[in-house]
Amino acid sequence: MSKWDSNQYLKFNSERTQPAIDLLMKVKSNNLDKIIDIGCGPGNSTAILKQYFSNADILGVDSSVDMIENAKKTYPDDKFMLLDVQKDIDKLDNNYDLIFSNACLQWIPNHEFFIPQLFELLNVNGALAVQIPMNGNAPLYKVVRNIVGNSKWNIDFCKLELNKTLDPDQYFNILSKLTDTFDIWETVYYHRMKSHDDLVNWIKGTMLRPYLNQMVVSKQMEFLSEVKEQAKEVYPIHENGEIIFHFRRFFFVAYKPDNKII
Repeated sequence: MSKWDSNQYLKFNSERTQPAIDLLMKVKSNNLDKIIDIGCGPGNSTAILKQYFSNADILGVDSSVDMIENAKKTYPDDKFMLLDVQKDIDKLDNNYDLIFSNACLQWIPNHEFFIPQLFELLNVNGALAVQIPMNGNAPLYKVVRNIVGNSKWNIDFCKLELNKTLDPDQYFNILSKLTDTFDIWETVYYHRMKSHDDLVNWIKGTMLRPYLNQMVVSKQMEFLSEVKEQAKEVYPIHENGEIIFHFRRFFFVAYKPDNKII
């Protein structure tokens, strides 16, 4: 798995944290004793959970050493653990009141099987709250797909991590087999970017990461420059000098009933 850079990720801390807040606001229970934050990253989402559920036992887990180290340094009073939930889900407990995941599950395959596995770890009436980006059709992402297809970058696609989601109807079908009590929705965030460099920096810390990790530094710079130049063609500068980056995110909150067999 290619490495994450927490400092790069946190260049847009406010924009990346807001969906976690919006997801949390839809969780309907205030009496939560045990919570896990899956894919906690640098700890920003775990800190939000701690603010709202100050008396709960909250654990943030992530597969990135850099992210966990940053989280422990930034939030020394909170609990974090290095764990790849895709490989080690059996190491988690099975009595959570809330399983929370903000912008993580798109990196984990086979949601038809993985989401029911997570659901099994909930207590009765416990909630599974998930946010995943669904921005693959955005112009910037189309630009990247067009560029990486050029053989000059020598990308080994067999070594790339999965970054993929199902469509909303498929998630509806998965959840409806688990419970009658769930909500799904989506939000398009209009992020204000000061320059095309900001657009590149946004995806440099996420979707570009697997590609860049296959390149030497000089090649990385050339690649990023090409992404920026093509982004200029599809993201106009507005009258105030800013660029609008439309970012679509999908959410669901599902509650475990006491009479449903998984």
